[in-house]
Amino acid sequence: MIDFFKNVLGETSGESSDDDHSQDVRLAACALLLEMANIDDEFSEKERAMILTILKDEYGISEAHAKRLAEEAEKQRNASLDLWHFTRLINEHFSREEKIRIVELLWSIVFVDGKLDGHEDYLVHSLADMLNLSHRDLIDAKLAVLRGDDE
Repeated sequence: MIDFFKNVLGETSGESSDDDHSQDVRLAACALLLEMANIDDEFSEKERAMILTILKDEYGISEAHAKRLAEEAEKQRNASLDLWHFTRLINEHFSREEKIRIVELLWSIVFVDGKLDGHEDYLVHSLADMLNLSHRDLIDAKLAVLRGDDE
């Protein structure tokens, strides 16, 4: 499995400089984004495009690399019983500020269609809790996205 991650995520264009942990964490973060996009049973093309844009912008990777990362994250998400192991990886390797950024990105997925579904709200609250972030952090991240500060 590690070899697969290296092949999928470690392109020869300079994108392979991160260690295995950061690659796994990227996969975990992507899985959370995909879960958010799917939670309301309406995974739209706008959400898919937003996730690919996030991956390219946040990690400085190519479109093809972003698509492969999203495909592998989707496989891992579908095979997972819960989101705990994804959040555990993020908790182990991300700073508080990086985890807040993840929550901002989650809010971006929520609001890409212009509405907040009850399932989306519940999930983002649950994920913030699993990432050991405060309610204040969650609300600040939400407000940053609504104001357009998250870019």
